[in-house]
Amino acid sequence: MRTRAAVAFEAGKPLEVTEVNLEGPKAGEVLIELKATGLCHTDEFTRSGADPEGIFPAILGHEGAGVVAEVGAGVTSVKPGDHVIPLYTPECRTCPSCLSRKTNLCTSIRATQGQGLMPDGTSRFSTLDGDPIHHYMGCSTFANHTVLPEVAVAKVREDAPFDKICYIGCGVTTGVGAVIYTAKVEIGATAIVFGLGGIGLNVIQGLRLAGADMIIGVDVNNEKKAWGERFGMTHFVNPKEVEGDLVPYLVNMTKRGADQIGGADYTFDATGNVGVMRAALECSHRGWGKSIVIGVAPAGAEISTRPFQLVTGRQWMGTAFGGARGRTDVPKIVEWYMEGKIEIDPMITHLLTLDEINHGFDLMHEGKSVRGVVVY
Repeated sequence: MRTRAAVAFEAGKPLEVTEVNLEGPKAGEVLIELKATGLCHTDEFTRSGADPEGIFPAILGHEGAGVVAEVGAGVTSVKPGDHVIPLYTPECRTCPSCLSRKTNLCTSIRATQGQGLMPDGTSRFSTLDGDPIHHYMGCSTFANHTVLPEVAVAKVREDAPFDKICYIGCGVTTGVGAVIYTAKVEIGATAIVFGLGGIGLNVIQGLRLAGADMIIGVDVNNEKKAWGERFGMTHFVNPKEVEGDLVPYLVNMTKRGADQIGGADYTFDATGNVGVMRAALECSHRGWGKSIVIGVAPAGAEISTRPFQLVTGRQWMGTAFGGARGRTDVPKIVEWYMEGKIEIDPMITHLLTLDEINHGFDLMHEGKSVRGVVVY
């Protein structure tokens, strides 16, 4: 079949909206008609050429929602007409990682997914001349239709709006999940969130959902203060307005009652800056503080701290997709949204057509959008 897509033919070039060929689903695969897709910084990281693992030509996009149009042989968990969210972190439930119950990082299709291919080692996309086009993060949601493995598709309730729940395919789950599934924040905790972009705001509302008492947001942009407060932030700090070192300033803020040591129970980095990651660890509480790294640092970057920081009980943790198990947890997060436990609508700042997708990335660069969404 033919479908329209925004294709990244070369690194650093604007996406080209054009018709492409899409082969139907093979055994164990699902054809989805996409209804909406979010524009994520990760897509731009690859499009720009900064991603050392970027493969071109490719159809980018990994934050989508749509309807199952057709299923291949052997598919049992979804059927045509089901509403679904594509998963860049699949959940096969049979690989050693899934069976361990210690991680959400399913390994069943990891090798081919990283090569921009389906599990059989081929692509379902091609140009009208027949040249292959790579998949992206196993999803390729910058298209009217896409094909995914069954293990990378989460079935969700049918009354949830596509242009909102697509954000659960990455940003919402990454932020909220880091709190609920990775850090396991408890009621009454203190927390500091570094970086109040889309991910950071979702960390904040995850902390609110978990019942944290003190939620400190840290950002160099004072305009983020109102955004943070909207989602549950209790205190705001602009590092540029702090005299001296930021770490002792934050530690002092978190001293409560008889606790004169200070430091947050939980800290979260949503910046990708390795210097900020260090600060986040060092302002967590001696003895039990947990610092969760969410932001993706540039290729080759390394984090460092004095061993004393770890020997005295602080923990450095990483998280991918918020620690969520895609087919199990994504439907739950959709339920939380529909029940009003978390918010998404305010973060969808721009609705665009596929033809406007490059403008959406311009808005991202200009800092004018929290999340732009393409509606098909």
